Amino acid sequence: MSLTAIGQTVVCRYDALLPERGVAALVGSVQLALFRIHDGTVFAIGNQDPFSGANVMSRGIVGSRGDVHTVASPMFKQVFDLRTGVCLDDPSVSLPVFPVEIVDGQVLVTGAWGGEGIQRGEQ
Repeated sequence: MSLTAIGQTVVCRYDALLPERGVAALVGSVQLALFRIHDGTVFAIGNQDPFSGANVMSRGIVGSRGDVHTVASPMFKQVFDLRTGVCLDDPSVSLPVFPVEIVDGQVLVTGAWGGEGIQRGEQ
């Protein structure tokens, strides 16, 4: 596997993200799913559903379990914690998560954007 230095990339404008909706973004060779929740927080996870292999997580159903913000896969409906990427239905499975910052109205995501496979951003 080739690795690329971890860097921060502007993905989109904050106001382009609708609350409680997902959006897919391709950054380098990495497909992301971005979610802006009702309180304004933005999360970035890998877009590939680990159960089906399809790049569909951006089309998932945003919700919560208790105080945990979640997204349910549109394929088989497994639910993932947006903060950690861990599947709440099967904790042995997780999605990659990427740190997000909002700077001057821009959504910046940190991760390794090249090489083979997804490299998680520094937490």
